[in-house]
Amino acid sequence: MDLRADCARCFGLCCVAPAFAASADFAIDKPAGRPCPHLAGDFRCGIHDQLRPRGFPGCTVYDCFGAGQHVAQVSFGGRDWRADPASAPTMFAVFGVVRQLHELLWYLTEAHRLAPDPAIRDAVAETDRLRDLPPGELLAIDVAAHRERINPLLVRASRAARAGVRDRPPDHRGANLIGARLAGADLRAASLRGALLIGADLRGATLYRADLTGADLRAADLSGADLTGAIFLTQAQLDAAVGDGGTRLPDHLTRPTHWGPGSDQAVYNC
Repeated sequence: MDLRADCARCFGLCCVAPAFAASADFAIDKPAGRPCPHLAGDFRCGIHDQLRPRGFPGCTVYDCFGAGQHVAQVSFGGRDWRADPASAPTMFAVFGVVRQLHELLWYLTEAHRLAPDPAIRDAVAETDRLRDLPPGELLAIDVAAHRERINPLLVRASRAARAGVRDRPPDHRGANLIGARLAGADLRAASLRGALLIGADLRGATLYRADLTGADLRAADLSGADLTGAIFLTQAQLDAAVGDGGTRLPDHLTRPTHWGPGSDQAVYNC
């Protein structure tokens, strides 16, 4: 199961299907279904190596979890929307559905790694089956309802992974921690699911076994922080944050180049 973006096998779907508005994340307005003006004829980004300085940091932190190539090569059998314009509206809508399913697959896979569970394995199989449905059936899926069925499994895996780390770990689920001063904080085994940590000062904080599901880390300062063992932390969350060579990361994640000294390789998902 490939849950990493392979842009070479996609048709630039993330550069066409979603809408974005001029903001700190995007330099221009773009309605849904309209190609970004920087999308080249080969479906690659024409300013790929200049996205941040050109005002498109939002592109560098977007992750389709491999949905783009699945829609392009499996759902639509390699037919691209430029060659078959009539398929474009359906393809773009299907991409939105499959992207959500692939994100759920990523979380389920991580949950099973943390706390193996037959129920999680069954949920993976069911979600995998759904993503392979024909386009018309994909568009009929109630993804929100499917997510509601899966969420208790993820919560259970989180509790199992964090158990025994400390007594009474901090519970900041959904908390508004925008700009919070948390430098040096002991956040071991904390629940930060859905927390707003935009611009938070987490320098030197310890987040071992902290649950970061859906936490908004845009511009959060992770310099010197210890994220080894952090759970449900995605590459996109790291790419949206700020860090340095002293930030300790889980082995499966990559230090973004915009973090400065100590960075190893670039991560772009569009």
